[in-house]
Amino acid sequence: MQSRAARLLYFVDLAGTLLFAIEGASAGIQSELDVLGLTVLAFCTAVGGGIIRDLLIGSVPPNALRDWRYSAMAIGGAAIVFFFHPLVRQTPANLLMVLDAAGLSLFAISGAGKAMLRELPPINAILLGAITGAGGGTIRDVLLAKVPTVLWSDVYAAAALAGATVMVVLRRLGVSPVVSAIAGGLICFTLRVVSVWRHWSLPWVH
Repeated sequence: MQSRAARLLYFVDLAGTLLFAIEGASAGIQSELDVLGLTVLAFCTAVGGGIIRDLLIGSVPPNALRDWRYSAMAIGGAAIVFFFHPLVRQTPANLLMVLDAAGLSLFAISGAGKAMLRELPPINAILLGAITGAGGGTIRDVLLAKVPTVLWSDVYAAAALAGATVMVVLRRLGVSPVVSAIAGGLICFTLRVVSVWRHWSLPWVH
């Protein structure tokens, strides 16, 4: 069962890497970066959260540096955006938000799942899920000299926490890895998208 869960998390991780690479490269296009800058931004966005997660759980070298498929996904995402940049420039902001929400969801459940495979306490697995989901986007925003989305946006890290919590709780209750991952991912994705649509936000200081 653990081997099946590990395989599932591996493919989820790769899917999240591709999505975040496309999202990061799209941000590079909007910021008018050259091809090198666009590729660097895509790579950092795609693998940044996973590298932070792996370092925290003691998985070194991180998977993103040990397995060539992660780099291939990141560079491939950058290439897709570069070669189709006229379409990317016309992409609605809401579509980019949905893409980001999908990547956030995939990384939140992969981060929490990998922490559980390492038999970390549930609360730490949940936190690692949020860190994995928000880490790449935070690095992207810092490189673009912006306040990281996780610090101000409508329910961003909170959505990752919610999705990771659902996954961890279901796994503790004995639900299968696939069902737990799907449920956690859907909760994170839905909460993020709906929060933007309905303009939900956490309390902030006036």
